Amino acid sequence: MSSPVSRPEGGHRSDRPAAERTDYAGAVYGSMLAASVVATAGAVGDYPRFQLGVLLIVTGLVFWGAHVYARLAGERQVGQRLTWRQARRIARHERPIVEAAVAPAVAVLISPLLGLGLPGTAWLALGVAVAQQVGWAFVGAVRAGASRRQAALEGFVNLVLGLIIVAAKAALGH
Repeated sequence: MSSPVSRPEGGHRSDRPAAERTDYAGAVYGSMLAASVVATAGAVGDYPRFQLGVLLIVTGLVFWGAHVYARLAGERQVGQRLTWRQARRIARHERPIVEAAVAPAVAVLISPLLGLGLPGTAWLALGVAVAQQVGWAFVGAVRAGASRRQAALEGFVNLVLGLIIVAAKAALGH
């Protein structure tokens, strides 16, 4: 997965090298979105693993597109036309939203190799999504120069958010 990019004050992409960028919001958000998809998707249809994998990717793509459109509309300056360069820059910036769906989708697709049934598959994908959500939050904090305590707190907050999704899945009996 590529490194997300940052937006300095003013909301525009930084020209700093990728190693200095610290905006992991898209990766965290995309991971939480993937967890939500897994938690709410029932195992239905003739090919439930395939369908869940496709649902994860399609949902990531749709939300990526929505974020790209919202940013394009939101950054529009009065009297100036949008350029393809702006659109590509924003599309690249928001790419982690869809990339975050890949690991849970792969977990779904390889779950038969691990001997997992449909319920185990869903729990594996959910665990992968929550783990990467926590990981991206922690890495983003560390790369932003946060103290270890602050980075751990950010990881913990995301763990709690992920566990809320896990609790909802458990309560709904999916």
